[in-house]
Amino acid sequence: MFPMTAQCRGATIEIGDRFGNQDREAGHGMGEFVRLEVADGVGTIRLDRPKMNALNVQVQEEIRAAAVEATERDDVKAVVVYGGERVFAAGADIKEMADMSYTDMVKRSGPLQSALGAVARIPKPVVAAITGYALGGGCELALCADVRFAAEDAVLGQPEVLLGIIPGAGGTQRLTRLVGPSKAKDIVFTGRFVKADEALAIGLVDRVFPAASVYDEALAWAGRFAGAASYALRAAKESIDRGIEVDLETGLEIERQQFAALFATEDRSIGMRSFVENGPGKAQFEGR
Repeated sequence: MFPMTAQCRGATIEIGDRFGNQDREAGHGMGEFVRLEVADGVGTIRLDRPKMNALNVQVQEEIRAAAVEATERDDVKAVVVYGGERVFAAGADIKEMADMSYTDMVKRSGPLQSALGAVARIPKPVVAAITGYALGGGCELALCADVRFAAEDAVLGQPEVLLGIIPGAGGTQRLTRLVGPSKAKDIVFTGRFVKADEALAIGLVDRVFPAASVYDEALAWAGRFAGAASYALRAAKESIDRGIEVDLETGLEIERQQFAALFATEDRSIGMRSFVENGPGKAQFEGR
């Protein structure tokens, strides 16, 4: 459903209206290098461009298309972003980028940001399952997820400065919001690699697992939401994501509106009735 709304006393209230239709023109379907695999309520956005999942323009646009499809499919309740057992994504396709002029990049930089940002705009829980390298654009893709699970041998970083540029797909902004300006500047200024244990310590990733189990752990986390109240999750994500961008009073107003709007949904009635009759955690939500 796009966008989600609730009817309350004759008025239509947007729930999670940040997740708009700016990506809808991208189209759908299975890409050559990126596909959406759906099972048991979880959609996996799977990157598969050997050898290192380099993010050329085609891959970027296929990520956008997969994110749009995951957004619009009712059978997808949560999303895993995964690059395979050996590598998440080692960054942009430097050979392709090296041939771009200033004029080319002025035109491309907006679509680049919005293509990866389409993952951040999925109005459902999103977890990145990071194996191997997540560098440059690969790290920026991981930053678009709500949470990040990393393999013990995973390596993250924003090494663009070593190429004479800076992160251009959200790295300077999302990384700073996640780990703070001082740590973000250290990572971006030096271009150094961040191993999984340090990434966990500074909040760049949320959990670390053996490499063989990181994807399964991400699937298990995402699977928790297969029967969840989708309107409530969407409103929660909206409130948090928008709230960190504004002052406290504005954030509280965002929360108030989302909170009140949920009282016009069937899931709210189902959840509260189930709590009273059966106790917590037993509601069978319908996504309405």
